[in-house]
Amino acid sequence: MDKRDGTERAYDVVLFGATGFVGELTARYLAAHAPASCRWAIAGRSRDKLEALRERLADLAPACAGLPLVCADAADPGAMRELAESARVVVTTVGPYVWYGEALVAACAEAGTDYLDLTGEAEFVDRTYVRHDARARETGARLVHACGFDSVPHDLGVYFTVQQLPEGVPLRVDGFVRTNALFSGGTLASALTAMGRGPHLLRAARERRLHEPRLVGRRARAPLGGPRFSRETGAWALPLPTVDPRIVQRSAAALPRYGPDFRYRHYAAVRTLPMALGGVAAAGAGVALAQVPAVRRWLMERYEPGQGPDAERRARSWFSVRFVGEGGGRRVFTEVSGGDPGYDETAKMLAESALCLAFDPLAPTSGQVTTAVAMGDALLERLRAAGVVFRVADAR
Repeated sequence: MDKRDGTERAYDVVLFGATGFVGELTARYLAAHAPASCRWAIAGRSRDKLEALRERLADLAPACAGLPLVCADAADPGAMRELAESARVVVTTVGPYVWYGEALVAACAEAGTDYLDLTGEAEFVDRTYVRHDARARETGARLVHACGFDSVPHDLGVYFTVQQLPEGVPLRVDGFVRTNALFSGGTLASALTAMGRGPHLLRAARERRLHEPRLVGRRARAPLGGPRFSRETGAWALPLPTVDPRIVQRSAAALPRYGPDFRYRHYAAVRTLPMALGGVAAAGAGVALAQVPAVRRWLMERYEPGQGPDAERRARSWFSVRFVGEGGGRRVFTEVSGGDPGYDETAKMLAESALCLAFDPLAPTSGQVTTAVAMGDALLERLRAAGVVFRVADAR
């Protein structure tokens, strides 16, 4: 069933979870931007919801009136296998991924199908690496996690920054994230799930380290760092213990262009000290509350998956990630910026990633790989053409 053995697949791209909040935004983006030759389909549990979505898409793009529908349940391994075998690229927005995601990853790894998701759940990424990376390498499948705001702007932003620095020397990059965006019910559910699974997360990370080959002759690190005032950005820098620095570290380990000794630190940029202290307190309270199952369930019920900010609120949202890179006597400031990060831009990043894997000439890769490793310049240029800004702000 390897897609590289000449076997024809029914679809170039299948979007699973299309009727969810981010799923529909992604479907709308594909309806507007997928090439006419693209054979794509929307998938989910409910045929009624899929048919209703198809009608809404047809209002935007009449050609979508005949868009194929695929009914499948994430809890059914057989359905996930059929879904994976039908497509060259499968895109999923169905989370929390630690609960609902693994059967589809396993199916794609077995079928030689490229897989994309939006997860920011480090436990899920580590667990799928241990269980499915080896088989994906055998079949040629590319398993690419974190293809939205987690972690495309950070992974490709560092990739872009490194390209502005000398080759063959130790490199240091710091990233500073700013945004005014809101989150959806699905994002809240994933975040609360991750915060409530600390022991599982640590166990998955330890198991990954046992399976992951050690880097020989080079170093790639992503230490947490500490809170500090950043003169480079004029803001307080609070370390962000998200999946993003781990993704960057894996790109650096895989790509020699990051130099013999690479270090990345990831921060939230906060303008004032009171805001910084408030952010630390709120994060601590969130982690503490997430440890209590009843409280966690109550919080999830207040803002259910499928809900999110409306179009007017998203239109006012923005993000900016500033990078400071140093190495070989050179210092460079770069920036990645765009609109609403969690939804409109995330849908754009996910859809463009799918089209990139499906249609662009890329370096051969397989197994669990990052966006920078799998798609690199091709995805960066796609996102630039779609309105995401990658720029050099200053260089010395």
